[in-house]
Amino acid sequence: MKSVLLLAAVVAALAGCATRESANVYSKHEAGREQTIRMATVEAVRKVSIEGSRSGIGAAAGGVVGGIAGSGVGQNRGAAIAGVLGAVGGGVLGNMAEEKVTGKDALEVTVKLDSGEMRAIVQEADLELKPGDRVRLLSSGGVTRVTR
Repeated sequence: MKSVLLLAAVVAALAGCATRESANVYSKHEAGREQTIRMATVEAVRKVSIEGSRSGIGAAAGGVVGGIAGSGVGQNRGAAIAGVLGAVGGGVLGNMAEEKVTGKDALEVTVKLDSGEMRAIVQEADLELKPGDRVRLLSSGGVTRVTR
C-alpha cells in the first residue's frame, strides 16, 4: 500500500510542473523579460493535445513499487523472479502513468495578423478563444502566446 502511495505522489508532483505552452503560466525565468506584441484576429481554433513527458521518473518509481510488491510473492528464487517481473511491469506502467498525467489538453489557434500574415500557435487550453476574437501575440525567446 505504501508503494502505491509513493507512485501516486510522484505522479502528482509531475502533474504540477508548469510549462511554457500556457497563455497564463510563466516560469520564473520568463518574468521581467520584454515581449514583442502583435495584434491579430482569431481565424480558427482546433482542439489538440500536448504530449506528456517521459523523464524516467515515472518508470523509476513504478519499477521500485513493482519490485517491492513482486518480491513479496513466493519464496527464495520465486520471490526474486517475481520481484524482477514486478519491477519491469511497474516501470512500464509508471512510464505510461507519467506520460498520461503530464499530457495537456491544448488548442491550435490560427490567427491573422494585422499585417495580413497567418500564424498558428499551439498552447494549453487555459484560455477560451473563438473565431473573430481580437488577440495579442506575445513573443519572447522563441515562445509565442496568444492572449487577450
